[in-house]
Amino acid sequence: MISTRTFSCELRLRLNTARVFVLLNLSLSFSYILSLFPPKNGHTLALMVASTAFGGTVQYGYNLAIMNAPTVYIQNFINETFQERWGMYLEVYKVTLIWTFIVSVFSLGGLIGALLAGPMSIHFGRKKTLLLNNIFLMSSALLAVTSRTARSFEMIMISRFLVGINAGVSMNVQPMYFGESAPKHLRGAVSLSSAVFTSFGVVLGQVVGLRELLGCESCWQYLLASNAVPGFIQLFTLPWFPESPRYLLIDRGDKDACLKALRLLRGCEVQRSELDEMLQEQAEVQGKRAQQPWELIADRSVRWQLISITIISSAMQLCGNDSIYFYASYIFQEAGISAEDTQYVTIGTGICEFTACILCNLLIEQQGRRMLLVGGYALMAGWAVIFTVALSFQHVVYWMPYLSMVCVFTYILSFGMGPAGVTGILPTEIFNQTARPAAYMIAGSLMWLNLFIIGMVFPFLVSGLGQFCFVPFGAVCLITALFVGLVLPETNGKTLSMITSEFHMLNFREQERTDPKSKQAHYQQGEVIHCIAL
Repeated sequence: MISTRTFSCELRLRLNTARVFVLLNLSLSFSYILSLFPPKNGHTLALMVASTAFGGTVQYGYNLAIMNAPTVYIQNFINETFQERWGMYLEVYKVTLIWTFIVSVFSLGGLIGALLAGPMSIHFGRKKTLLLNNIFLMSSALLAVTSRTARSFEMIMISRFLVGINAGVSMNVQPMYFGESAPKHLRGAVSLSSAVFTSFGVVLGQVVGLRELLGCESCWQYLLASNAVPGFIQLFTLPWFPESPRYLLIDRGDKDACLKALRLLRGCEVQRSELDEMLQEQAEVQGKRAQQPWELIADRSVRWQLISITIISSAMQLCGNDSIYFYASYIFQEAGISAEDTQYVTIGTGICEFTACILCNLLIEQQGRRMLLVGGYALMAGWAVIFTVALSFQHVVYWMPYLSMVCVFTYILSFGMGPAGVTGILPTEIFNQTARPAAYMIAGSLMWLNLFIIGMVFPFLVSGLGQFCFVPFGAVCLITALFVGLVLPETNGKTLSMITSEFHMLNFREQERTDPKSKQAHYQQGEVIHCIAL
């Protein structure tokens, strides 16, 4: 009787802890949203951001996090399915291979979604694309919740692929919708909020995946289908908000609808300067066709811009940060943390990145983009070295497991303070209007492709390298920090013309060495542009 009471008290304590985690992060999220928008601008834009993000980039973080809790249960389900169908049990490495494909097919779906985002946003508009995108999400949730009854792990694979498409579309269209709907002085903060909501989705997925909630053996199918809840919230709330004003004016040529959307989002009469800026952009792009990815690759004038986003976007996944969320239990078991406590430690990693992304938003205008990128990747490289040392001596020195745990938290904190927030806004700042969609398509495709590769390789990297599993990630972080510090110009507070002028020195460096007149003409052009900007 005493043991039953003790168990009941412990269960209530853990459930209350989970509720506190959820309420704390919800309050932090909405406090953060409201802090971005002064009352004089009205709260319509703040509510639009919340509605869009909750069914948008939240899904990316949420669907990364929920796959950690049911790992063992789904692996057992795979083995049981094979035994029922063909009367055989799979070897461990075969189960691991199927499981890693289930996890990683999410990335292949994201790659397809990134490629669909551009055509869908042009044809349907930003808001309608986000609403139609929920078709993939609801289909995924239906397959996930019925997979156990149907005794089909293939349905889980298809479910993960479809929700990956949903996340891929959202990750590209949501920043576009935010940037086109926000006023100029809030555009940077609103764009960076996508990273904040992604990290919030990670925390929410970790909390919902607790064994006391949906992370138990009897509920894993409901955990995989729980991503439909944010989708329903978006479906019920987003239709009340307007379409992107810039899309209405520039793409559809509907000035009246644009003015109506601006009045609703601003909560006041439209400022003439803001409308004039949109009309000027409409005149500049009139008659011009957006570049395709292959045209961008062949364009020498943007060669180093393209190299920069290629390296930095790839490093987002190859740095190893998302590996912690895919296989958090593996990491903490290697660090000596007990299996019972792993789920609670994992929630701490999500809260750490969530807090760091908010701090990044506050620091980016003061410290600049390049400083945050170099500092973030350099710190991650250092913590990867310390983490490797700690894992190597965890059976020799008793406090080494605790140092390993600290390294995981600081690694994620360093990622959230720089790369997580800054990477997504770089294509907007270094590419012009006609090149920007293709640049985002390339950057998004690389991100999802590298995420798939890491998802497939990391379990075998852990088994093959053991305590040295983070050495390759540390090398990627160091190389990226050096590249950003030596090549990428600071974009903070500069016009596109000034940034383009700095990249011109890299794109046509060989031509300027052989043709002094060309070099002299370029410097004169740069001075004129600088004077005009001032």
